Formats: sequence, C-alpha cells, structure tokens
Amino acid sequence: MRRGEAMVEKVIVMGAAGRDFHNFNVYFKDNPRYKVVAFTAAQIPDISQRSYPAALAGGLYPAGVPIFPEADLARLITEHRADLVAFSYSDVPYVELMHKASVAMAHGADFIMIAASYTMLRAAKPVVAVCAVRTGCGKSQTTRKVCTILRRLGRKVVVVRHPMPYGDLLAQEVQRFSSYEDFDLHKCTIEEREEYEPLVDQGITVYAGVDYGKILERAQDEADIIVWDGGNNDTPFYRPDVHIVLFDPHRPGHELLYYPGETNMRMAAIAVINKVDSAHQSQVDQVRANIAAYNPRARIVLATSPVLVSEPERIHGRRVLVVEDGPTLTHGEMPFGAGSIAARAFGASEIVDPRPFAVGSIRSTYRAYPHIGFVLPAMGYSPAQIADLEETINASDCDLVLFATPIQLTRILSVNKPAIRVRYEYEDHGSPTLEEVLLDELKTLGLA
Repeated sequence: MRRGEAMVEKVIVMGAAGRDFHNFNVYFKDNPRYKVVAFTAAQIPDISQRSYPAALAGGLYPAGVPIFPEADLARLITEHRADLVAFSYSDVPYVELMHKASVAMAHGADFIMIAASYTMLRAAKPVVAVCAVRTGCGKSQTTRKVCTILRRLGRKVVVVRHPMPYGDLLAQEVQRFSSYEDFDLHKCTIEEREEYEPLVDQGITVYAGVDYGKILERAQDEADIIVWDGGNNDTPFYRPDVHIVLFDPHRPGHELLYYPGETNMRMAAIAVINKVDSAHQSQVDQVRANIAAYNPRARIVLATSPVLVSEPERIHGRRVLVVEDGPTLTHGEMPFGAGSIAARAFGASEIVDPRPFAVGSIRSTYRAYPHIGFVLPAMGYSPAQIADLEETINASDCDLVLFATPIQLTRILSVNKPAIRVRYEYEDHGSPTLEEVLLDELKTLGLA
C-alpha cells in the first residue's frame, strides 16, 4: 500500500480496550509509515463491534478504525493483506501469546510487541508507578499506601489509572473522578468503581480514559507527584521515576511466565512480595529467588494484605456466598480471594457453590473460566451483566453474602439477603518497609 510515494504497512492492533488504544495514539496514529486497518478485542465482554472514533483517531483516519472480536484475526489478516500484527494487551501466558503469534505469521503477517520505552510518555512532574506481575497481586491497596506516604511529605498526589474504557470512547477520552457523582456522570462499571472509589474516599483525584497524553496534561497541572496505578500486569504509560512492582507468592513462578509481567519484574526498582502471611514459605522463597536472579538491583519488600471484616461474628456457622473481584478470578486465574479466606478464618459452615444459580453472562463467565471454584466473580462490565450478577446472588441458596470487593456493592445491587463486606489493606511484613525504601528512592532522585 502507498501513501504518497512511501510504502505503508497495514497493521492490526490486538487489544482489550486499553493498551491497544494507547499504543495506537503514541506509536501509530500520526505515523505515515503505518495504516491501522482494525483493532481486535479480547478478555473483556462486549467491547468489540465498536469503532475507535474518527475524532480521536486523527487526520489519517477520517472514518475511525473498526474493532472486531479477536476470533476474527486470521480473517482480517487475509482480507486486508495485513503486514503487521501489534499485540497490545496484558496478563497473557507466554504459550498463549505464541499461539497468537503463530496465527498471525501463518497468515502472512509479522507479529510484534512494542517495547515499553517507546510508549511511556514523559511527565513534567515526578511519577511513582505501581505495577504487578499478575492481576490480583494487590496493586490497589499498595497504591493507596503509596499515596498516604507521599501525602505525608506534604505533596499533592494525583492518581492516573490504567484504562478501562468499555463504553463510549469519545465520551471517555479524559475522565476525572473526585466525587461519587463523577462515577454516575461517567457511567462507571463495577470494575471502574472498584479502582476509583477507594482512592476518592481518601480525598485523592483519579484520572483515566483513552487519551493518556491529554490526561497527563490535566493531571500534572494539579499534582506535585503523579502515581501511576497499573492494571493487569501491564507496563506504565508514563516513564516512572520510581517503579514499584507487586508479586504474588500464591502464584510462584508466574513472574517468569506471563506477558508483560516479566518485563515489569526486570524494570522494578522496588519489588513487593505481597500476601506472605497466607503463602507457604517455600513459595515466598521461590519468588524472592526469581527476583534476585533476574533483577538483582531491585530492593525487596515483604507485605501482607490482612483481611478486614465488618461483624466477623456473623460468619460463624453460616452458609455463605462469597463474591470476589471479577478480573482476579477470570484472567487473573485465581480460584479464590479475600472472601474465601475470611469465610474459612471466621468459621463459615459452608461456602455455597453459586454455579447452579448463575444466569446469563455470569453462567457464560463460568464456562469461559472453568478454574473458578465455589466463588462468584463480581462481573459488571455493563448494566445487563450487573443485572445478571444481582439475579445470581438473589437466587443463591445461602444465609449470608460476603462481598470481598474493593467497593460496597450493595450501593449498586439490590440484594435480598444479609450481607457483610470483606476488605483488605496494605501492611508491611518486617523491615525494610515500603515507606523506608520508597523514601530512599525519592531522596536519591532529589524528590524527597
């Protein structure tokens, strides 16, 4: 294909409504060498059959860019005679990643993963990034802890969250959250609320959206320090001055097996091994050894995520339905979370299997992720899915519902059973503490 006199490569960007749009904006959008003919979408339900809007796509794309299900990849390569497939999402096992590469190459397209350095924007203000090697390692509570540490220095902290634009992309170009009214204004999904609400409760402004260049301009105007709150196990969109990476010893070795978690591990200045109180010592030792082998300069911090339960005495002897964070259970591949730990710790007589009561998209989630055990993933990517979640809970035969999600779901769901909340917060496990190591890094950079 020719644009003027230059040869133009036709590109398909594989994504999951987040990293793909960022890679397009910073790498492909205004580059006359490339013509992006399509996005594909995976991981998140109901995000294909949209288009990346012309108003966001720039002058080279007056019609925007269509988005298709990832299952259409081979057909799209053939129909468009695509030259290049750019893989642009995260939390993917290496074997699966190479299967996808093989599809692309078998149909005649090169397959690339764009280096983190090419897509990290430079901020005018210091950036502390909180990332992970897998979904569900404990980034959210660690981000909250980091914000607390930085605010004690007298700094104005603004958080920029990894994208979750699952609706109207044009309306979601730049989103700012500083009150509960903002969640309604932006029509937030359960997943978005889970990430934004606890930070807003701390009095911290959160930005997210689609165009992270424009978001950066807005965020750094009102911040002394920006905290990048990562999603999945993706690398930061902004070049960090301090890069913190979370590890989960319940999944030892995953830091070497998932894309781009290993990249985060190798980039980390501070490596936080979380959940050490509930993992076997051999698992903790394995993770520590892998960090030492592949990133010996990283400073290691041990941490726990203690379970906090309102009215724990109500759990004893009761048949409980456990509702856990959705992404942690699905592509995070964890069969349980804080709710299951709390149910066992406080003497529940039974953890009720929700699968016989699942309806609609919740039943489909169990089929797509058969490893999920006797827990209910809090899936809520659309109003219809939220309705399915509510119906599944209300149909379940239990005495009590344990909501082990970062937000109080009873604000969103109408539940016909007694319910209590299970939460978790960051806690250091011995020395050095996260605060000690973070302040050391900031002092070295002249930022503290």
